[in-house]
Amino acid sequence: MSLTKDADSFKRALHRQDYTSWHSQPAPLNSSASASASVSTPAPAPTTAESTSTPSTKKKRPKTNIVYSQPADTGTGTNVNTQLVYAIDHLKSTHNPMRLQDIAIVTNTPLETDVVLLEKFKSHDKIIWDPKTDLYSYRHEFSFRNKVALLTEIQRQTRKGGGIPVRALKESWKEAPQAIEELEKEGEVLVTRTVKDGQLRMVFWNEIKPDDESGGKHVEKEFFDLWHSLKVPNDVDLLKALHAEGLQATAEETPIPKAPSNMKKKGKRSAPRQRQAKITNTHLKGEIDLSKDYERK
Repeated sequence: MSLTKDADSFKRALHRQDYTSWHSQPAPLNSSASASASVSTPAPAPTTAESTSTPSTKKKRPKTNIVYSQPADTGTGTNVNTQLVYAIDHLKSTHNPMRLQDIAIVTNTPLETDVVLLEKFKSHDKIIWDPKTDLYSYRHEFSFRNKVALLTEIQRQTRKGGGIPVRALKESWKEAPQAIEELEKEGEVLVTRTVKDGQLRMVFWNEIKPDDESGGKHVEKEFFDLWHSLKVPNDVDLLKALHAEGLQATAEETPIPKAPSNMKKKGKRSAPRQRQAKITNTHLKGEIDLSKDYERK
């Protein structure tokens, strides 16, 4: 009987307890009645204030592709030198003579109205102005426009002892890389390429043609593969291989240290010069020899 009384008193205490400060409400004593009540009465819909306060329904900011760490492209700018660079670069890329009005419109530069800009543009060493036609053109390093003239220029530069960068040839003639590849297949030129992507780098004239008369022939691919498969050992292994064959590595020529130029040349020391004493006591001249030292004895 005491247990039932204690249970009844505990239930009454639970009914009187305030759960407002708790994180969660305890389950009701009559679970069946609360379950039926929850099924029959739907939960109230959240208000607009509650729906907007939840983080899932917040409006997302639109993403922009603006990179604030880079300066915006403001066109040709207002500086005269900047506008000059824009105008010259455009004329360099056209490969054809242009009117001054067309250059000003395309590059959006005041070439027609700005006297200082026009004077700098005309006096530039890479700009050619034809007063008869009033057309402007860019002075490229080379002036060829076909494959035959290109080969002639390559031969001229190779005879001088060097090749030509393909980039410089492309600036003078856009179709130069295609023409160089055709000349390479014909055996007229030799080409060096970049290691990373195999782009044309330098071009040389092939003086020895691959024919029977000159003696030049193409090397077979097998020998190419054998040559490139050889690897140069490192310094330590190379020295060991030389010692095993009874050979020695060539010693580098030690540079002779040069004496500093500010040092005086070594030689015989000259005797100190005797400074002549300036005689001021002219009234004693003839009576006492003032050039001698008189010591007390």
